[in-house]
Amino acid sequence: MSFFDTLKQYDWDSIKDNIYAKTEQDVLYALSHKACNLEDFKALISPAAAPYLEQMAQKSMLQTQKRFGKTIQLYVPLYLSNTCSNSCVYCGFSHKNKIERVTLSEEQILKEAIAIKEMGFDHLLLVTGEHQKEAGFAYLMRSIEILRPHFAQISVEVQPMSTEEYQQLMQVGLHAVYVYQETYHQENYKSYHPAGKKSDFTYRLETPDRLGKAGIHKIGLGCLLGLEDWRSDIWHIALHLSYLEKHYWKSRYSISFPRLRPNAGGFQPNMEISDRELLQVICAFRLLNQEVELSLSTRETPTFRDHVFKLGITAMSAGSKTEPGGYAVHTKALEQFEVSDQRSPNEIKVMLQKNQYEAVWKDWDSYM
Repeated sequence: MSFFDTLKQYDWDSIKDNIYAKTEQDVLYALSHKACNLEDFKALISPAAAPYLEQMAQKSMLQTQKRFGKTIQLYVPLYLSNTCSNSCVYCGFSHKNKIERVTLSEEQILKEAIAIKEMGFDHLLLVTGEHQKEAGFAYLMRSIEILRPHFAQISVEVQPMSTEEYQQLMQVGLHAVYVYQETYHQENYKSYHPAGKKSDFTYRLETPDRLGKAGIHKIGLGCLLGLEDWRSDIWHIALHLSYLEKHYWKSRYSISFPRLRPNAGGFQPNMEISDRELLQVICAFRLLNQEVELSLSTRETPTFRDHVFKLGITAMSAGSKTEPGGYAVHTKALEQFEVSDQRSPNEIKVMLQKNQYEAVWKDWDSYM
């Protein structure tokens, strides 16, 4: 049994129609609940909820502060490699794009680490393209061994692996894994991932199951907003989260909301999601789940991030570089996507302090 068995019980088009059929009364009913369920969540992400965004935002802010206080966890991605065997149509790292490929050496990884530590970070997110030979399990294992003495927590956003491989990475210091399904629309998934291991919808979908079985500390979920109807994809993330919390209750969970950004492939979104709509999604998730961590990356503009973070967000990236060697080595590698918020980590820290929030430079400590 896996989440795929649960997903098969739902029809994409029926879920979509149900979301868009929600009424004002459904929204008010959802807002009246102290704890929302998945049916309430449909109403909160529906077009009918748009007039109630202010009410949702206020309730979301209060619930977030009650659980997490006035703190924002800051993290930074370290891109180790842009080599990739996949041909995702929306990604700058697609093997079809004619860009310079770089995989950092051990010496270069350490240079990057020193530069990142000087910025104040103690929580590091390692990112690679999906290439088994150049940046696979062995390379990642060695990278974590090199970096673990320098950082309190190390997370990864890399190619899906087996339960056994995740267990071995945990032994050398792996703290969390972020794996995004991109879209839960199984029929259209193949058109966005025509070649490479990532084209296997089911294998990718079951990655969080393997992580849960491995006992990973934290699992990150998300989809790429702009590929399919975002309301339907967002609801399926909520369904996935609900399943995982029931089956792997010892792990913590995080949700990210990446919107498509300009990249070397030039792919254009099939469906836009506005700033107000993205805020609606963030608030809806907080009203559904008071424990889940909600993350906002530098894909978003400074103005949007400055206004939204208080309304449900618990983690933000800062000072991000999306190309290998972006902090100190300065290779000629192309970035995965354009960063919108280019402020330094210190500038983000100052912004948070002006809003009476505390910047947390590492993930929450485990009680173990």
